[in-house]
Amino acid sequence: MLDKQILKIALTTELKHLQSTQYGLALHTTTRELGLAFRNFAGDTRSEVWYLERELSSHLHQYLIEFIKPHTWADLAFIAVAKGPGGFTGTRIGVVTARTLGQQLGIPVFAISTLAALAWSQVFQTPSQSTQSTIAVQMPAQRGQVFGAIYQPAPDASGLRILLADTVMTPEAWQEKLASWNTDYQLIEAQSGIAATVTSVLQLAHLDWQQGQRPHWSEALPYYGQHPVEI
Repeated sequence: MLDKQILKIALTTELKHLQSTQYGLALHTTTRELGLAFRNFAGDTRSEVWYLERELSSHLHQYLIEFIKPHTWADLAFIAVAKGPGGFTGTRIGVVTARTLGQQLGIPVFAISTLAALAWSQVFQTPSQSTQSTIAVQMPAQRGQVFGAIYQPAPDASGLRILLADTVMTPEAWQEKLASWNTDYQLIEAQSGIAATVTSVLQLAHLDWQQGQRPHWSEALPYYGQHPVEI
């Protein structure tokens, strides 16, 4: 009985950690920039951002191939993608690409909120302060509205707890929400350089991986501020 328990613990531990030869790849395409991150969480890590504007759809595949060299697709254990909110076309391209790779490679695809990645980047920059407070994130939306979300970092830095899921609302409604919030919070306003948080997209996905999550590629859907869209 003891041997079986030890084996069970060993197998569980193995599932929660990537081998040094396995990598996670993250894509961030919700703005006019392309952000890519590649990491095995054992010392080998890199990320880069390019301003592609309307050339994203025609150049993304080539950028991906060049970026992961000298590694190959077979080295990927999972894929992470910023699912939005953000620009409609760019967000869709990123999610479709991640889903296609996940399907062809037979690996999990983690769809991570753009706002959650922004919140996590704040935790990563100031861990001693950010883990003690609530983080509110806002981003401009169409027709004068805003996207808003509120998160609470886990005390052990194991991820983010969603206090208010990504929501589109009027600026007045968002301000009322913040004014009625019963705890102190940090406010992050999404502006430029959002694609640089692709490293946070990858980190959040890896935290989910460590917790045993293995989302099927078909579960990765873009968030446009409306109902999920089947793609």
